[in-house]
Amino acid sequence: MCIRDSVGRLSFVQGFSAGPYAAMGLNERIHTVTLPAERGSIFDRNGDELAMSVPQSSVWADPRLVTDPAHEAQALAPVLGLDLPVVQDRLTRPGAFSYVARTVDDATASRVNQLNLPGVSLLDEPKRFSPDGALAAPVVGQVGTDQTGLGGLEVQYQSILAGHAGKLVSEDDPSGKPIPGGLRRLSPATRGSDLVLTIDRSMQYEVEQELGRQITATNAKGGMAVVMDTSTGEVLAMASLVNAPDGSGVIPAPSNQVVTSVYEPGSVNKLITMSAALQEGVVKPSDVFTVPDTTQVAGSTFHDDNPHPVEHWSVTDILTASSNVGTIQIGRQLGKDRLDAYLRKFGLGAPSGLHFPGESRGLLLDPAKWSGTSIATVPIGQGIAVTAIQLVSAYNAVANGGVYVAPKLVRAVIGPQGHTQPTPPSATRRVADG
Repeated sequence: MCIRDSVGRLSFVQGFSAGPYAAMGLNERIHTVTLPAERGSIFDRNGDELAMSVPQSSVWADPRLVTDPAHEAQALAPVLGLDLPVVQDRLTRPGAFSYVARTVDDATASRVNQLNLPGVSLLDEPKRFSPDGALAAPVVGQVGTDQTGLGGLEVQYQSILAGHAGKLVSEDDPSGKPIPGGLRRLSPATRGSDLVLTIDRSMQYEVEQELGRQITATNAKGGMAVVMDTSTGEVLAMASLVNAPDGSGVIPAPSNQVVTSVYEPGSVNKLITMSAALQEGVVKPSDVFTVPDTTQVAGSTFHDDNPHPVEHWSVTDILTASSNVGTIQIGRQLGKDRLDAYLRKFGLGAPSGLHFPGESRGLLLDPAKWSGTSIATVPIGQGIAVTAIQLVSAYNAVANGGVYVAPKLVRAVIGPQGHTQPTPPSATRRVADG
C-alpha cells in the first residue's frame, strides 16, 4: 500500500468514521456488573428469623479477559467441585460476564482468590438460609440460586421480598483494572422488605415434634396440624410432615398440605350439621330422637360405628356419641339446600383467603347434583373434601361464638427503611348465634 493510500485510509478513519470506531473502543472498555439485591428476611411473630439472606461469594468470569481457558479451567474445576468441560464452557461464553459457580463457601472463595486467574473474579451474592433448619419449611417455602421464590410464602411474596438489583458500570483496561479517571457509575441494589408472620417459632417447634412422634407411633404416611388464635384468626403453628420414602424418618412434606391437600372430614363435619340445624330452628339441644344403629337411605344402609340397641337420644347425646344414624336424621330434617348453605358459610368449598400457592378450595357439589344418598353422606362428612385450614377455621367459628374469622399468616411487612406496615385484620362474618 502506498503512502498516499495509507494517508487516505487514516483520514477516512479519523475523519468520516471516527465516531463509530470510538464507540467500538468504548464498548470494549465498558463493563457492566449486576449487583444482586439482598432478599428480605422472614420473621416469626416475635422477631425470630425463619429465613434470612447471608452474603456469599460467587465466582464469575469476563471471558474476554481469560487468557488461557483450558489452563484456568483445570485450576478451577477441582476447587469448585465441577466437571472440567463445564468450567471451560463458562470461561469461553460470549459477552463480558459469565457465572462460573454461585454462592460458594468462604474456604472455596479464598482458594479461588489465591489462584489469581486472569478474567476470574469474586462477587458478593446473598444466599438463603433457614436458621432453624427445616422448621416450618412447607410454609416458608424455598428460594432458588437466583434468589427467586420457588414455593410457599417465598414465591407468594416474591415481589415484596426480592428487592431491586443494582448495577456497576466501569471503564476498565485490557487487564480488567479500572482506568483512572474513566467512567464509573454505581446504582446500589435496594434490599427487599421483610415479612413478619403470625407463626410462633417455639409453638411451631413443639407442634412439629409432637406431630412427628404421632406419625412414628402410628406408622402413618404423614400428618398435619394447625394452631389458630380464636379471636384474630392468626395461625400460630402450621405443620405438614410425612414419613420419608426411604424410611429414614419424618421429614417436612413437599408442600404445605394444610392448605393444598384435601380429604373427607368424616365425623368432625357433624358439628357443622348440628350448628346449622340449631341455627335454623330445626331442632333444639333437648329434642329426643329414636336412634337405631342402622338406617336405610336411597337403598343404602348406614350404621353407627358400634352396634347398639335402639336409643332415645337428645341432639346433645347424638353429637356426644357421634352417631351417624342420629346425624342423618337431623340432616334430612334440615334439607340439602340449607345444609349446603351452612357448609359454605363455615368456609368449606372456598379458598381460605390466605392466597397460598397451590391452595385448594375443597370439593362441595352443588345440591342440584347430589345423589340420593348425599343427604345421608354429607351430614356425616362423606362425599365432600376439605383442607385442614378450612376445617380449623370452621371449628374456630364455633369457639368464637359463631363468628367466622378468616385465617391469617402474615402480620406485617417491614420496608427497607424500617417502616412497619401491619396487614389488615382478618375478615369476619357471623355464621351462627353464640
